[in-house]
Amino acid sequence: MSYRNRLIESSLQDKLDAMGALLIEGPKACGKTTTAEQFAKSKLYMDDPEQIEQNLQMASTNIKKLLQGATPRLIDEWQLAPQLWDAIRFEVDHRGGEGLFILTGSAVPADVSRISHSGAGRFGWITMRTMSLWESGDSSGEVSLSALFRGEHDVWASHDTTIDQLAYLICRGGWPRAVMARSERSALLQVGEYYHAITRSDISRVDNVKRNAERVQRLMRSYSRYQGTQVAATAIMSDLSANEKTDISLVTIEGYLSALRKIFIIEDLPAWNPNLRSRTAIRTSDTRYFADSSIATTALGIGPEDLVNDLRTFGLFFETLAIHDLRIYAETIGGSVYHYRDSNGLECDAVIHLRNGSYGLVEIKLGGDKLIEEGAKNLHKLASIIDTTKMKSPSFLMILIGVGTHAFQRKDGVLVVPLSTLRE
Repeated sequence: MSYRNRLIESSLQDKLDAMGALLIEGPKACGKTTTAEQFAKSKLYMDDPEQIEQNLQMASTNIKKLLQGATPRLIDEWQLAPQLWDAIRFEVDHRGGEGLFILTGSAVPADVSRISHSGAGRFGWITMRTMSLWESGDSSGEVSLSALFRGEHDVWASHDTTIDQLAYLICRGGWPRAVMARSERSALLQVGEYYHAITRSDISRVDNVKRNAERVQRLMRSYSRYQGTQVAATAIMSDLSANEKTDISLVTIEGYLSALRKIFIIEDLPAWNPNLRSRTAIRTSDTRYFADSSIATTALGIGPEDLVNDLRTFGLFFETLAIHDLRIYAETIGGSVYHYRDSNGLECDAVIHLRNGSYGLVEIKLGGDKLIEEGAKNLHKLASIIDTTKMKSPSFLMILIGVGTHAFQRKDGVLVVPLSTLRE
């Protein structure tokens, strides 16, 4: 399978140049190892079936031997032997220099008691996600997010993504193997197998707590239905309790959700807290999202045709896809993504906030004149209540759409941008 360049590569190189070791975290099969291999001069695969027992034994008896090799040395799935962390920190301290080790991990270590040092000052961290539409070749990239922050708002782009194509992209997700699959059918089958691996084994292996696969599937179905909302865990508990012979506790639900976070399957969106002209209370609950839209559709057992036949559901899962891509683009240019909701019911789907204090307000709509008008009205309303004596004015107001052929700026200044034209 040929390698496709990833947007984290520039950040990866920067951190290798600055730090002794680098940790790349993210869901299994998102491309961490393949990307790290492009930078590594020697490699150790901790989960190699032919070597795993020997590797784990050596991690306990002769750990320094595992760290020998040309640098940067890749140590893949390092969390299988958590003691590697302190050993690498020690090597960084005593060898000196930068870019000595690259660690990749698809889960948080099950046993953190074997880690005594935070790694501060020695390790850099990167979160890697599945491919964005720009990385997978499904976005023309004619609209640059960084250019919008520079004030270049006179956008015009054309990229025709049909509703059927968009539905497929949502269900396929950004998994590299699915992106490179020979057919749409095989791509969707690969996503299905990944989902089964999560529910049958991965969620239990992360912390060595045996979990019932059917219960995990029911929980993930419930979570899928609450995509894009700030629903409490008690609502998910109620969903599951309806199908349980005995009561299921909130502690159990939180344990399942924690395990899904540890294997990077769910990634909720934090709330944005701007300075407002009024005393309006801002809701601070996170918005619930899976790390990839395909996990949500697979959990519900729906495919592209189902989305096309149910536009409301289609819109919810398009939002998951859009948030996923915005996170990748924002982090590439030094920013983060948040959501906004206040006690008056005013919401904003995404706020892209850069470290220099600049920010853009984004509404996510599947498409259609009516929804675009509603989104524009919402954006102007939020912009009008921000106290610009205490923070900057928004760099741009954007409606990010799924179905539409052109990117353009409206007379009121709001940008209308198809996701299939966007890049970092």
